[in-house]
Amino acid sequence: MTAALRPPSAAACPGCLATPAEAIIPPPETARIALSLPTIHCQNCISAVERGLNAHPGVADARVNLTLKRALIQADDGVTARDLIAVLDGLGYEAHELDPGALQATQTDRAGRDLLIRLAVAGFASMNVMLLSVSVWSGATDATRDMFHWISAAITLPAIAYCAQPFFRNARSALSAGRLNMDVPIVLAIVLALATSVWETSLSGEHAYFDAALTLTFFLLAGRYLDFRTRAIARSAAEELAALEVPRAIRCTGDDQHEVAVSELTVGDLVLVRPGGRMPVDGEIVTGRSELDRSLLTGETVPVFAGPGQAVSAGEVNLTGPLTIRASAVGQDTSLNRMADLVAIAESGRSRYTSLADAAAKLYAPGVHILSALSFVGWYLWSGDMRVALNIAAAVLIITCPCALGLAVPAVTTAASGRLFRRGMLIKHATALERLAQVDTVIFDKTGTLTTGTPELTNLDGFTQSELAIALALAQGSAHPLSVSLTRAVKAAGVKAAEVNGIVERPGYGTEGRYLGQLVRLGRAAWVGAEQGNQTAAWLAVGETRARAFHFADNLRPGAADSVAALRGAGKDVMLMSGDSPGAVQVLAQRLGIDDWQAEALPQDKAARIAELSAQGCKVLMVGDGLNDTAALAAAHVSISPASALDAARVASDIVLLGMDLTPIAEACDTAKRATRRIRENFRIATVYNVIAVPLAVAGLATPLIAALAMSASSITVSLNALRLR
Repeated sequence: MTAALRPPSAAACPGCLATPAEAIIPPPETARIALSLPTIHCQNCISAVERGLNAHPGVADARVNLTLKRALIQADDGVTARDLIAVLDGLGYEAHELDPGALQATQTDRAGRDLLIRLAVAGFASMNVMLLSVSVWSGATDATRDMFHWISAAITLPAIAYCAQPFFRNARSALSAGRLNMDVPIVLAIVLALATSVWETSLSGEHAYFDAALTLTFFLLAGRYLDFRTRAIARSAAEELAALEVPRAIRCTGDDQHEVAVSELTVGDLVLVRPGGRMPVDGEIVTGRSELDRSLLTGETVPVFAGPGQAVSAGEVNLTGPLTIRASAVGQDTSLNRMADLVAIAESGRSRYTSLADAAAKLYAPGVHILSALSFVGWYLWSGDMRVALNIAAAVLIITCPCALGLAVPAVTTAASGRLFRRGMLIKHATALERLAQVDTVIFDKTGTLTTGTPELTNLDGFTQSELAIALALAQGSAHPLSVSLTRAVKAAGVKAAEVNGIVERPGYGTEGRYLGQLVRLGRAAWVGAEQGNQTAAWLAVGETRARAFHFADNLRPGAADSVAALRGAGKDVMLMSGDSPGAVQVLAQRLGIDDWQAEALPQDKAARIAELSAQGCKVLMVGDGLNDTAALAAAHVSISPASALDAARVASDIVLLGMDLTPIAEACDTAKRATRRIRENFRIATVYNVIAVPLAVAGLATPLIAALAMSASSITVSLNALRLR
């Protein structure tokens, strides 16, 4: 991978380039505390997190899974998730508590290993049987020939019984449901080849086709393994959303406070949410003032003020001060659960998409069976010889076996997926490329998708060293996103904090202290006596002097403008839907040349807009990164999320953008169209092959062995055509 194509995260850390096996070993499933770690990205991160957690008193074992970006911890009852989140925060890692009970054990790549082992066994067995067949072709006769045939049978029968199990299971499932799929003619071809071979061998016949059955199985398993490797095992986005719910909460009863499971809360309970905690219920603030981070739920970039009487939703993060909430909705009735329901409904709709291979199977499988049956009946009536009729029927089934069709899709998707991976895109879903090729409308989220999602200080040079030192002293103790950004920028400029005394954070307003006897404040405009403008800002007031504003902007992601321009140039409609304020959304839309935009969009608004466009016949590509995007990502015809997105968004999407650059999105659409053309070309190649080969088999001019060789030739042709994508 060249430096130009390598995702930024890989360039930043050597551990990202080659993650050792132990980095992806699933942690113990019986862990008491589960944490989501969205910012870890390499082996160094894993080591630092595990070392920090294991060093905390009361922690018996902590294991990190890089693939899931999750830590599972065995700890004493006295250790809380809040304690461990504080430890990780001190190490520089973001962490969120997950509910271990809501997380199902994620499948590993056992299915891939299983297919690979079956493929290896089939290849090894077919080579040995082929060697025995060479001896027969070289002139072995009578007892010697029969011995070689029986040895071939002893190798082939158990090998097929083990290796062909995936085809047997799928065919059985299809037949039990009263339908046909590609595996039904495959199984019939294998079984009939084995039956005729055993029969011929028992009668001391000259021909047996054990090598044909094994070769057929080997090529088909190769196609299945390629298909498996084109995508990651996708977990349920609805489950991931449910796991984000806070598993425990502090219930207030009179003057007492007790930590209880969220499932024990009822409507009307008073719940204490400490600074840094996530809301466990929907409700109304009774006491306390703070600021709420709603970015993951609504896309709002700036925290909002929270005071008595204000409604809050499950999943929002309390930033600066303790809040007491009166619960108005708990459990399945919360807004977070309703969002999970939206995602589950949308996912079930996507599963009804019919792939090109499935569409071909509906037409192909019945024709193969009918043709083979007619061949058997015709030859039996004409010759009266059951052996001849069965041999020809087996040859027809083998020569028409959908091996080329079975490889047509995975061979192309593997080549296309490899091309896109080198450009920084990971294809997760089996039919994602087919759907991406049909896209005519693209909807972007704003915060964290078109922009970086983190505020950046833009007017640092407009302040004196003294003002910056005071601002740093006030900001560095706060968890407010603007304070964090200001601290990072001022420290990078080499400024040291001033000696500010009596620093106190006023929840919902800002931070104040005393410097050389003067009151100094950093916070909201109204609190420091200033007038709020249209820009995102934190205001600094020193004594009686006029307050001055630190301005912040959410920077564009690299390639955002180029990607939008390329998509529009390709004739696609580009839209912007965000939960952010109208002013911020309008500025970004004008900057990128997007005419169709919507601000303050709720999760259900995005999903509804996509449903409306879909009903009009549009094929929508959704690009988003937050909890508020998960329903839309699942509802869209195809979806993309950045690797920096929340776990739930990545799970709901079909494609993950590994780097920060958005440029590959337009290229992916073009590659998907080319891949779909190659798939259709492969179907035509397979059709032409059948038109030529089938009459020869029906006429009795092709033995099952010749049929197997012809089938292999068509499979190789299809694979070579797919490689043209690379």
